[in-house]
Amino acid sequence: MSTQLDPLSLSADLLYTVKTEGDAEPLREHLATLERSQLERALSSREGKLAFWLNCYNAYAQLLLEEEDDDLFDGGLVNRWKFFARDRIPVSGAWLSLNDIEHGLLRSSKHSWGFGYLPRLFPSSFERQFRLPECDPRIHFALSHGAEHCPPIAVYSPRDVDEELDIAIEWFLEENVTYDAEGDTATIPRRFRQFRGDFGGRRGIVDFLREYNAVPDDADTRPSLEYERVDRSAELDVNLEGDEVRP
Repeated sequence: MSTQLDPLSLSADLLYTVKTEGDAEPLREHLATLERSQLERALSSREGKLAFWLNCYNAYAQLLLEEEDDDLFDGGLVNRWKFFARDRIPVSGAWLSLNDIEHGLLRSSKHSWGFGYLPRLFPSSFERQFRLPECDPRIHFALSHGAEHCPPIAVYSPRDVDEELDIAIEWFLEENVTYDAEGDTATIPRRFRQFRGDFGGRRGIVDFLREYNAVPDDADTRPSLEYERVDRSAELDVNLEGDEVRP
């Protein structure tokens, strides 16, 4: 494990330590007490922000899950919603929730409701300072929500984060998208529906699937899209629209 205390190394070391079941407490303390100016310098680029917040989210998703008792799974949607909404992640003097990192910092202050078209109301000054400049829909294939269709968790680096995300997407689409050539229909996970605004709507989803070879690159036709059914009893993450549970 690296002994460097810069924010980017800390986030990577924290996730690696969690993945290898090491002692994460010293790294959590360093992350909580970082000087704000140090964090600002480290997260001066899009790639730095992207790698840092992906690592922080995936590390803390696992840490907080390990700290939960059985009520998280037995107490219904309210307890599951609280898991993602409570401010239990200290970073540089700010207390964040998993929702803050996902929807505020990684999705550039977009609401968890509204299919990716609504802004997140009243973002904090911390969020405005350290969020990505715009939403990168690839993050939906890199975050662990404790559900069936989550990708293998990688430790992201600013230098290679774009290439690493592309690898995660290719794996995810290969495992979770089916294409019926006869009916020209693609069956896709429901997260595409929930966040369709992040992808640029239906047309953007099709273009995204084509880019990663999940459907044929035929400019003359656009395949129909069907969303796979979800076993709600098996999922952890909560869709705040209240009409479905998302992977």
